[in-house]
Amino acid sequence: MATIRDILMRKGTYVASVSPETTVLEAARLMNEEKIGAVVVAEEGKMAGIFTERDILRRVVAVGRDPNTTTVAEVMTAQVACGRMNTSLEECRSVMTNRRIRHLPVIDDEQRLAGIVTIGDLMAWELSDHKDTIQFLHAYIMH
Repeated sequence: MATIRDILMRKGTYVASVSPETTVLEAARLMNEEKIGAVVVAEEGKMAGIFTERDILRRVVAVGRDPNTTTVAEVMTAQVACGRMNTSLEECRSVMTNRRIRHLPVIDDEQRLAGIVTIGDLMAWELSDHKDTIQFLHAYIMH
């Protein structure tokens, strides 16, 4: 059974992060530069929360906050669902679907950030897995 470790071995463990004092504008610019939909908010090497495009829309734009003066700490999601390296992709998909989230940070046994899995990563994995199955079945039928 495939796990989060399999995805991170393929994509790498880099995670963009910001400090809690970072302004929403600075975080949004980083997200645009990196072409990502979320950044982890880290403080003293530990994850303090996650800041996503959805947070920008719901907690900044929709309520008229100034992104130039609002800090990420004020509007981030602090109660973050996390996965572990040995979490199955089925469980990962279930957590993301049930919580309606698109980014799942991954932590190690010491609660340190070890990577992040996105809904796009899961879809890419499943497509690749289906492609392999189709090729195997095609080769089996043709021989």
